Amino acid sequence: MGRLPFLIAGCLLILAFDYYCLTALLSVFKTWSAKAKRRFSFIYWSVTLLLIIGIFAGIFINIFLSLRAVIMVAFFLITACKIVMLPFLLVDDLRRLAISLFRSLKAKKEDPVKTAQHPGEPISRSAFIVKAGLVAAAVPLTSLTWGITSGAYDYQVRRKTLILPNLPAAFDGITMGQISDIHSGSFYNPTAVKGGVEMLLGEKPDFIFFTGDIVNDMATEMRDYQDIFSKVKAPLGVFSSLGNHDYGDYHFGKESSPAKVKNLKDVIKTHELMGWDLLMNENRRLKVDGEEIGILGIENWGMGRFPKYGRMDLATKNTDDLPVKLLLSHDPSHWRAEVLPKYPQIDAMFSGHTHGMQFGVRTENFEWSPIQYIYKEWAGLYQEQKQQLYVNVGYGFLGYPGRVGILPEITIFTLKRA
Repeated sequence: MGRLPFLIAGCLLILAFDYYCLTALLSVFKTWSAKAKRRFSFIYWSVTLLLIIGIFAGIFINIFLSLRAVIMVAFFLITACKIVMLPFLLVDDLRRLAISLFRSLKAKKEDPVKTAQHPGEPISRSAFIVKAGLVAAAVPLTSLTWGITSGAYDYQVRRKTLILPNLPAAFDGITMGQISDIHSGSFYNPTAVKGGVEMLLGEKPDFIFFTGDIVNDMATEMRDYQDIFSKVKAPLGVFSSLGNHDYGDYHFGKESSPAKVKNLKDVIKTHELMGWDLLMNENRRLKVDGEEIGILGIENWGMGRFPKYGRMDLATKNTDDLPVKLLLSHDPSHWRAEVLPKYPQIDAMFSGHTHGMQFGVRTENFEWSPIQYIYKEWAGLYQEQKQQLYVNVGYGFLGYPGRVGILPEITIFTLKRA
């Protein structure tokens, strides 16, 4: 219940913001009758209150995932539009304040008796500025709606050649798939999710990595999707790791509790039931024709507020004889913070986490997203000296239920010696 005060404060802020927007809208549509204004106000407040109730229900009550997704979509779109309109309203209020100050200064220079006999009229809002705000609000409504209807499940297969000079000959030309950040609690279209899985399987990778965040918070979020992802199989296995969301920290808090412990056990059990080999600070030897490489996986290791459960000392144990070591580590910041300076034996690390912020531009020759100002390595392949990192921008989505420009990714690697 530690989040309840913050949620209540947030709701009060939203209500104040909505009141501000509503009064502005009503003030410029002067041709509306009193009855029309009352009807509009009733609809406006009904939608706002229903969405707030829905958000609380989604957090504290086990409602249907599809219903929760609909509530989140509606809340996000409406809030985004109001935020875009806000600067126009503030500009208009600054204009009104400036006029009011000018009138006050002018009144002081005039005859006080005459000024009292002819007081200034109230300064009305600028219909042009407010309506311009409404037009501007339609831009994110259009683009974000497109990102939901078109971008959320528009899976893209990205093919990369991974050069590993010490790769055993038996592995030369072998293929590996990677998906990351499923976030099953955000899905609202099982058919589309299944389509993405079929695209991955259609590539026929020899082995597959999943690099964390199978859920948003709760293991139960996989209830409607476990059968779909159970189909993700590969001849040499599917290897997985945990992400920051998989521990339930954002729902239960960082302190341990019986419910939180059980939830994590259920998340781990989900990997097992799907036939995925979950690596929690451990390693596996992948063998082909008598030759081996190492698959290492650690628990989440993040910077700042993100948890550090990962133990590289355990994951690298008894791997010195392996010519190539591939690491699953959810957060790409781990590469520069610990892997590069302390573990030069790691040939390549595979991450997710950033989502590419689900917004930006990504072409063959150009990539940009606001997330790059937070994460130096946020999408694609990076190399420093002889070590490499690949950041997958994710299979699912979180928060905003869609993607604009940074589309969901299925990565297929071809391993080569040179």
